[in-house]
Amino acid sequence: MDQILFHLNFFHLFKVAVTGWKLVGFLGTALFTARWFVQFYATKKLKRVTVPMMFWYLSVTGSVLTLAYFIWGKNDSVGIIQTAFPMFVSFYNVYAHLRHRDLSTGEHEEPRGS
Repeated sequence: MDQILFHLNFFHLFKVAVTGWKLVGFLGTALFTARWFVQFYATKKLKRVTVPMMFWYLSVTGSVLTLAYFIWGKNDSVGIIQTAFPMFVSFYNVYAHLRHRDLSTGEHEEPRGS
């Protein structure tokens, strides 16, 4: 029943039928795109190139939603591969950041022994 609901046409936007899965895909794409605006803002604010953690959080969230769309909404193997592999990099970067931060201050620790 839930699958049927996600495949129903909710409305048409510029002659394109918009289903629940397309809304999931659009949201994922919007979040994935928003990460570049976050990175641009952080770089402009610090006056040096930087990649804030919000970039990676948006990457993970956008990738998960887009991957769900490609798996269940469209069943598109090219989209699945295109989304799944970069998603692992985003997950790893979030994991690495959380693993190396100082729990008492929330600040990121520099790796030792380099």
